[in-house]
Amino acid sequence: MLHLRLIVPADLREPVRELLDGSVGVTHLITLPDAAVRPAGDVVLCDVAREAADEVLGALRATGITEHGAIGVEQVELTLSAAADEAERLAPGEGADALVWEEVSEITHEESTLTGVYLAFLAVATMLAACGAVLDSAILVVGAMAVGPEFGPLAGLCVALVQRRARPALRSLTALVVGFAVAMALTAGFTLLMDALGLFSHEAFEAARPNTSFIWKPDATSFVVAFLAGIAGLLSLTSAKAGMLVGVAISVTTVPAAANAAVALAYDDLGQFWGSSTQLALNTAGILLAGTLTLTVQRGAWWLTRRRGRVAGPPLARGVDG
Repeated sequence: MLHLRLIVPADLREPVRELLDGSVGVTHLITLPDAAVRPAGDVVLCDVAREAADEVLGALRATGITEHGAIGVEQVELTLSAAADEAERLAPGEGADALVWEEVSEITHEESTLTGVYLAFLAVATMLAACGAVLDSAILVVGAMAVGPEFGPLAGLCVALVQRRARPALRSLTALVVGFAVAMALTAGFTLLMDALGLFSHEAFEAARPNTSFIWKPDATSFVVAFLAGIAGLLSLTSAKAGMLVGVAISVTTVPAAANAAVALAYDDLGQFWGSSTQLALNTAGILLAGTLTLTVQRGAWWLTRRRGRVAGPPLARGVDG
């Protein structure tokens, strides 16, 4: 269940009340007249079955409430209520399969914005991966993959492409390009510093390195792994199972590939630089293709589920499809 907290202007009081009261999947409806101060209006509380949330939120947006009031959405971890059970039963589909575009867009917006913290995490992850590459340590490489925040912009770009929204796409693309450029430049400088301190060496980097050589030797498997990880990553976002993103992060070598390319650039090793760059491009392309296809299939499947629900059961409030 999702909990909605609405600030409803006086002129929208009746339309919003009728909309919520007549929507399948909505329960625990509470109205507090004139309780809101800024902006002024009623405070309306309700719970919505996750499988009905996207359509209800779309219908609420269509009333204009977001321009003159507000909509707050919170995840309800536990609800003990026969009314809630009935709301979930009547709503079409299953909550785990539900696609709530507002939720997905908000998550990816936060994770795909170019900020100082994002750059810091990406730079640190790339430097950790550089240590793992030079020392041939798979543990350090896996740790760097878990720290890297690059999946956020990749997911944000997938969402923007499916929704055909130029501004979010540009924001995500900027975070990716600028983030990797800054991280790789800092890692190249870090490599030269570590070399001057005697902690890195060109000889160690040119050695066989059996545990990490896959980073700069891409093959068809690299694309397949990235494609599968892209599917898993977008499914984890749309189903609100964000904990699975750690597993996605450590399955794709985007950060290690960028790190190895940066070290190769510092040591003027064009062979490893181009190999690592190819690996990075393949992984990025695989995630973007898989993520976009996954969202497209989910949107189509969920649209069919909601359409069947309208035919088979009580009418849902008419909203705006994601």
